[in-house]
Amino acid sequence: MIEKVKLFFVRYKLYHLIFWFFYHYFWWALTSGSAIEAANNIFFSDYTIKFLFYVGMQALGVYFNLYYLIPKFLQKGKYLVYIPALILTVLFTSFGIIGGYHLNAAVVGVPFQELFKIAPTEYFLLFKSNALPSTLASMTLAMSVKLAKNWMASEKRRNEVEKENLKTELKFLRSQFNPHFLFNTINSIFVLINKDQDKASDSLAKFSELLRYQLYECNEPFINLDRELNYLENFIELQKLRQDRTKFELHVELDIAGNYNLEIAPFILMPFVENAFKHVSHYKSTKNWIDIKLNLIEKELVFYVENSRNILEVSRENDTSGIGLNNVKRRLELLYPNAYALDIVKGNTKHNVQLRLQLNKMRIEKNRIA
Repeated sequence: MIEKVKLFFVRYKLYHLIFWFFYHYFWWALTSGSAIEAANNIFFSDYTIKFLFYVGMQALGVYFNLYYLIPKFLQKGKYLVYIPALILTVLFTSFGIIGGYHLNAAVVGVPFQELFKIAPTEYFLLFKSNALPSTLASMTLAMSVKLAKNWMASEKRRNEVEKENLKTELKFLRSQFNPHFLFNTINSIFVLINKDQDKASDSLAKFSELLRYQLYECNEPFINLDRELNYLENFIELQKLRQDRTKFELHVELDIAGNYNLEIAPFILMPFVENAFKHVSHYKSTKNWIDIKLNLIEKELVFYVENSRNILEVSRENDTSGIGLNNVKRRLELLYPNAYALDIVKGNTKHNVQLRLQLNKMRIEKNRIA
């Protein structure tokens, strides 16, 4: 029986009446300056019916606006219909409250003027000073709450759509390589076969590990940091095959001692490295260089990537690679809210990226979205 009553209240939102009861009680207590006096006036005086009319009439007016006028007219852009309809609703609600004053006087058997200290003919004064301001306040409060809820729901849907888009993009990334990287890597390994078979074999093994990782080993939203860095090292080694070693310097320092089974979102670091190799300078007379450093300070990952740039090519560069830097920024915002700091400085002769990321320990949580 209790469950049925509870279901009835929830289904028809009758629990909202409790909110409106306390809402009007609060204002009565604020006006009278005493919560006890307000409660006595509501339950143990001749003003109970008037109070119930405030609660009931304003609740009816508010929900008529929220569930009929707004969906039927406001949300469809019919402003010329909605605004007059809202004004009429406020007026009818206010006059209904004044009707409660008269019913209250009739039920308790006390003359209207004696009970409310106002002549029954002075409707406008009662309307202007009590019923209308109270109705406008309740309408404004209800619409503000409704608009806030709608905005929050809209933001939630937008974030869900964005997460789904990122999930789709990540799946696409897992399923295929950048075609240029794939072609150049295979071509570089092919050239090595005739020059250095041991090195070619080692490169082919790394390439195989890279493929296996992207296609099969990173299907969880968050993976072990060791696995991600192993992938990153293989990626760097294969990228080195494309560089002219006589005019290229690469310094890599990945210090993850004591990572304590930390986890990270897959492919969150790779775009910065890929971008560095893609846009590194190709001077003939001076060295071209890339500097990559990673270390852990407790659970904070500090990732640093810097590369030389050709000032003549800066204006023609298109800084998108893999899932792209913009995609990485969106993933960071969604997956690491208030837990990362990303600084990107694009100079004329060098490009610098520094990412600070708060990591978590490994845990089983299948419902998170990468």
